[in-house]
Amino acid sequence: LVVDRAGCVLLFRFVASDGRTFWATVGGELEPGEDFSAGARRELFEETGIVTEPGPEIAYQESNFITLEGEPVRGIERFFLVRVTDRRLSFAAHTPLERSAVLEHRWWAIAELAAAADPVYPADLADLLRRHVPSAGP
Repeated sequence: LVVDRAGCVLLFRFVASDGRTFWATVGGELEPGEDFSAGARRELFEETGIVTEPGPEIAYQESNFITLEGEPVRGIERFFLVRVTDRRLSFAAHTPLERSAVLEHRWWAIAELAAAADPVYPADLADLLRRHVPSAGP
């Protein structure tokens, strides 16, 4: 979870191969031999250009979902808190899939999440932010 000084979280709006759109946090799958922290560091750089340690792990969940390519998977998700002071991003390291699937990005205040027109993942993102980011607001 990439969070700025004001407690806003960075989300990407994706379009899947079946046309559904949704907002999601920075993330992705592990490469062979990678642990979760290393995967988080790599995905953070690939998706945002930010080079930093992933921060503390603040949540863990397992869920069933459909990937962008339409493949059903059982995901083991670990969420790390990454605080940033600079909102500048680079998309130079996006994969071909990310280039075609990412429609836009936006910094969201916690109060705005409930009004999102598309689904937001993880579904409990607002609760995670309330628990772990005091500056995120009510």
